[in-house]
Amino acid sequence: MSTAETHQYVVQGMTCQHCVASVTEEVSEVGGVTGVDVDLASGRVAVHGTGVDEEAVVAAVSEAGYKVID
Repeated sequence: MSTAETHQYVVQGMTCQHCVASVTEEVSEVGGVTGVDVDLASGRVAVHGTGVDEEAVVAAVSEAGYKVID
C-alpha cells in the first residue's frame, strides 16, 4: 500500500485568483493527485496524492501558463 505524499513547488507568474484556479484545475487532473493547495502570496503550490509523477505536475503547471521554478 502506498502512502500519501505532499510535494511542494514554487510557481512563477501567478497574480490573481484566476491564476490559482487555472493551476489548481490543471494539476488536479494529474494521475494520483488527491488535492492541490495554492498560496498566491508566496507562489507555493502543495500537491497531495499517491504515486504523483512530478514531471507531469510541472507539465500541468506549464499547460496552465505558468512556470515551476527552483
